[in-house]
Amino acid sequence: MIDTIKIGKTGIRRTAALAPMAGAADRAYRQICRKFGASYVVSEMVSAKGICYSDRKTAALCTVTDAERPMAVQLFGNEPEFMAKAVEIVLGYRPDVIDINMGCPVPKVVNTGAGSALMKDAGLAERITAAAVRAAGDVPVTVKIRSGWGSENINAVELARAAESAGALAVTVHGRTREQYYSGEADIGVIADVKRAVKIPVIGNGDITDLDSCLKMYERTGCDLVMIGRGSYGNPFIFREIAAHFDGETFVPPTVEEKMEVMLGHIRLLLELSEKPEEYAMREARKIAAWYMNGCYGSAKFRGRCYQLSTYREAELLAEKFVTVQHEHGTAN
Repeated sequence: MIDTIKIGKTGIRRTAALAPMAGAADRAYRQICRKFGASYVVSEMVSAKGICYSDRKTAALCTVTDAERPMAVQLFGNEPEFMAKAVEIVLGYRPDVIDINMGCPVPKVVNTGAGSALMKDAGLAERITAAAVRAAGDVPVTVKIRSGWGSENINAVELARAAESAGALAVTVHGRTREQYYSGEADIGVIADVKRAVKIPVIGNGDITDLDSCLKMYERTGCDLVMIGRGSYGNPFIFREIAAHFDGETFVPPTVEEKMEVMLGHIRLLLELSEKPEEYAMREARKIAAWYMNGCYGSAKFRGRCYQLSTYREAELLAEKFVTVQHEHGTAN
């Protein structure tokens, strides 16, 4: 029986969760990963101020479906009053958890004083968290941070303690600094430091690409849950592999046929959930198709063709060709 952790009243299996990834982990992505065993998912980050000004994308970003639960809605912002008001609005979508992004490294977020910019101001980070906690009532609030702003400013422990002091019920730590973005290696030692410093659950994030790296994260940090981001690109099977291990079951790697079947199912779900015409929705599906073909024979050429897809039928034909080529070159598994 797999252990569970509790964030407030929300129980989460201690296998692996799906990280919030802007422009990637949309509703279709989250549902696919939940189907394959992700124990918990988080929405793409949503602007607190945007919600307060009735951003037209609010419903699309904040809607929580039963197929995705347990699920958190993630907010970003740098003003306590807007964060509190945004939380009140988001509660209408009945999230299991509200997460605050204090780790996003991209300039358009950082330059507003939000995301990982808050790593430079623990006091403000604590006030934002406290405002969210007060507004959230019985819904647990969590915080996602990085190891620090730069190599000379590793302060994840300080930020985690501030979050705990403000009432956050869990903290996620990505073991890279803002300056690293997604380059280099994640420092899981920082995650271990945070785990020793706080009493609330700690979620470890960074460089989880397979079962071995997941187990390494658990064993070397003592974290309460592992979170997977880019390692799930085109690979929802990673969640099945990890869950199988903890269930004491044998994991059978997907065949090339299954990969393409799941890829097409992922695209169909994206098209079904999209409000855009097929041609426009397929533009968003191109990267999905490319992810599933990565790392296989001729993948560079196939990925190039993925970025030319304009209809679902073209995706079907490309998948058929991909399977044929893998069999011809003995790389079907």
